[in-house]
Amino acid sequence: MTRYLVGRLSVFIIAVFLLTVFSFSLNYLFPGDPITNMTGVRTFQNNYSLVMELRAGDENIAAQYLHYLRHLFAGDWGLSLSNSTPVFADGLQHFLASMELIILALLVAVIFGLPLGVFAATRFRQRSDKAVISLAMMGYSIPVFWLAQLLILLFAIKLGWFPITGQINPLYGVEPQTGSILIDVFLSQSEYKAEALQDALNHIVLPVLILAIMPMMLLLRLMRNATQEMLQKPFVKAARARGLSEWRVLVKHAIPNAVQSVLQQTTLLFSLLLTNSIVVESIFNWPGMGNWLIRSIFERDYPIIQAAVLMFAFVILLFNLLVELYHGWRFPIVRHEQNATD
Repeated sequence: MTRYLVGRLSVFIIAVFLLTVFSFSLNYLFPGDPITNMTGVRTFQNNYSLVMELRAGDENIAAQYLHYLRHLFAGDWGLSLSNSTPVFADGLQHFLASMELIILALLVAVIFGLPLGVFAATRFRQRSDKAVISLAMMGYSIPVFWLAQLLILLFAIKLGWFPITGQINPLYGVEPQTGSILIDVFLSQSEYKAEALQDALNHIVLPVLILAIMPMMLLLRLMRNATQEMLQKPFVKAARARGLSEWRVLVKHAIPNAVQSVLQQTTLLFSLLLTNSIVVESIFNWPGMGNWLIRSIFERDYPIIQAAVLMFAFVILLFNLLVELYHGWRFPIVRHEQNATD
């Protein structure tokens, strides 16, 4: 396990190093002054000379990169060019707002995708299996932006069940503290906390549902194929021969081994959720990282652009590392195979 852990951490550190190099290079690839792109302090401001000295602007590229790393790990990511707010503190709130959507969407995808996949596998090539797979193909093929427009038209405009935009009705007076609206409601001192929570849940239903559809359909197909493959394995046939019921064979033998192979694809699901969250947040005006990034691109707010890219990439790398570590810890055969190939 130690060798496996060191190997995975080494890959993660190298990837993070390359990510910081790319992020630092963006300051020179963007138009304008590199120090302004890095800090948000413009050349005509009085403190520009001080920032120039702190960022080693007169020294070589290597010295500037080391100073960039020092400020990066200290949480000094500069100021926004549009409103002069600290990028790191602002980014944390947008990050938590995105994670709220992504985690809830991932839970919905897992809760509904895995059982439907098992159901389809147990009805292999029957009508119910074909119906579920057809539904999965259709759900995975529909573009997120088009599905969002259809559900908004049906549930928000025609039926009036859910709001179209934002996190909560501003009349409830819930001040943003963490970025996660559900946490902010619990932390608020509003006398209408129960009503505010219900309104926040109404606002979050449509974005979560739309964001969960595609990974749910992908998870359904993966679980269906993995379960069906496990049901054909010799150890499952041996369990049937010992007189075990089909339900016990499925729960004790087929599903746990199928989940092992599906677990390796959760990194793909998480990356898919992050990518689609950009579209969903823009449509519903959700104050997450995706909406933050899109707005900064239109405003040419370069410190925010590189901060958002850095946060997106780092979250994906960290999630991949955690999944690989869990997979190696939970299933020893994985780390044995990896050590054999190293």
